[in-house]
Amino acid sequence: MNLTRALGSVGGLTLVSRVLALVRDSLQATFVGASFASDAFLVAFKLPNMFRALFAEGAFNAAFIPLFNRKVGAERDYAAAYDFAGRALALLLPILIGFTALLMIAADPLTLALSGGFDNPTPDEFAFAVTLSRITIPYLALISIVSLLGGVLTSLGKFAANAAAPILLNIAMIAALWFFHGDNAYETARAQAISVTVGGALQLLWLILACRRAGVSLRLRLPRIDNDVRELLRLILPAAIGAGAMQINLAVSTALAGGLLEAGSISYLYYADRLNQLPLGMIGIGLGTILLPTLSRMLASGDDKAAMETQNRGIELALFLTLPATVAFLVAAEPIVRGIFQHGAFTAEDTRAAALALSAFSIGLPAYVMIKVLTPGFYARGDTRTPVRFAMIAVAVNLVGNLVLIPTIGFMGPPLATAVSALVNMALLYWMLRRRGHFVADSQLKRRLPRLAVAALMMGGVLYMLDGLIDPYTTGSLLIRIAGLGALVAGGGLVYVAACFATGAYRPSDLKALRRRPA
Repeated sequence: MNLTRALGSVGGLTLVSRVLALVRDSLQATFVGASFASDAFLVAFKLPNMFRALFAEGAFNAAFIPLFNRKVGAERDYAAAYDFAGRALALLLPILIGFTALLMIAADPLTLALSGGFDNPTPDEFAFAVTLSRITIPYLALISIVSLLGGVLTSLGKFAANAAAPILLNIAMIAALWFFHGDNAYETARAQAISVTVGGALQLLWLILACRRAGVSLRLRLPRIDNDVRELLRLILPAAIGAGAMQINLAVSTALAGGLLEAGSISYLYYADRLNQLPLGMIGIGLGTILLPTLSRMLASGDDKAAMETQNRGIELALFLTLPATVAFLVAAEPIVRGIFQHGAFTAEDTRAAALALSAFSIGLPAYVMIKVLTPGFYARGDTRTPVRFAMIAVAVNLVGNLVLIPTIGFMGPPLATAVSALVNMALLYWMLRRRGHFVADSQLKRRLPRLAVAALMMGGVLYMLDGLIDPYTTGSLLIRIAGLGALVAGGGLVYVAACFATGAYRPSDLKALRRRPA
């Protein structure tokens, strides 16, 4: 398997999903704006989103994929692997049903915890927020089953179907906003909440069909805890906390922002985070999805040298793509936010606030991506406990940072604290991998990284000078805004590629070799 091509496939589908998510968020900004109704929906959406990241993108894959690949083994015994997956599903299903029912009963205190109580809401407003939470909670069970089926396909090297599933959620949410937006923001927020659960059902149907096409059939049976399932359960909990440190940090930030800051602050943070998630989803989550099964297979076959080479190239590819995005968000956050969100109920003041939050988030963007690239080095070796220890340290740093920064710099505090905590988490993961001898940066990586940083800074200088020229094209009609943002992205990309060649970070022959190199 070629790492670059695999990322191109997964990243391309993720790009489609994230672009649709931006369309969705742009429609939300138009019809709902940054208001209490928007905050209420975002709190209701927070739990499913967090659970998706903790479980679907983190814990289940981290625990399940290495065990599944171990069952496949050198003899390629897929029947044993499918039997293990069926036993896992048999235990997972009743747990999810009970867990979902419990959360729906506890929606009131759950909403209170996730929102920090909002900012002095009326009883009717808080009741509305609780109702939205109850509507979205069933998504948790749906996406958890999706993650199991996606883990099977990913283990088989079939990445596309799983990567395409989030597209269906975004289509459902866009349809709700476009066709069912009401006369006021509250009706629209309710339609959004319903579309979340509908989107989860569509994702599940899609993965069931994809499994059938791949010849995978999981038979339902009575749940039984055997040694394999016990091992899966042992690995899942620490993996959930370790892989979901960023989501835990965002939940803490949302609760503190809701309780300590004025209405609309949660929305500023949400819109900024959505933009920050675009490169994170395409690069970090995409590479993490590919690296885990790849490293698991290499280590299971005893090829440690190939695993080390793959992780070096993964880090190189991650930073090659992430550093320019980081610099762009630092120097051109306002025209980007204005071009995507500033229309309808989203004002120029909202744009300035969300842009400042985006710049703060982006400081930690390389760290967010690196965490996704480094953690497979632990999970592929069956170690889900070390990342959880480091994640808890990062959560503590985030909590202290929020408490210190919110009273001093307001809504800028949560994203800055989240960025600092991600940097701490990344540093600890890297340090431990090096200490154990599981990762050593090779000469190629050491040579290229500083050159890539210089190239990204050169691109940032050009974008800074172009800000004034681009600004008039980030407002107005949809076509004008698309043209303006397209010119900004294309111009920045061309400058970055030229700067990479000028600094010697890459030569044209290197890029051709990178495309041919197997992972």
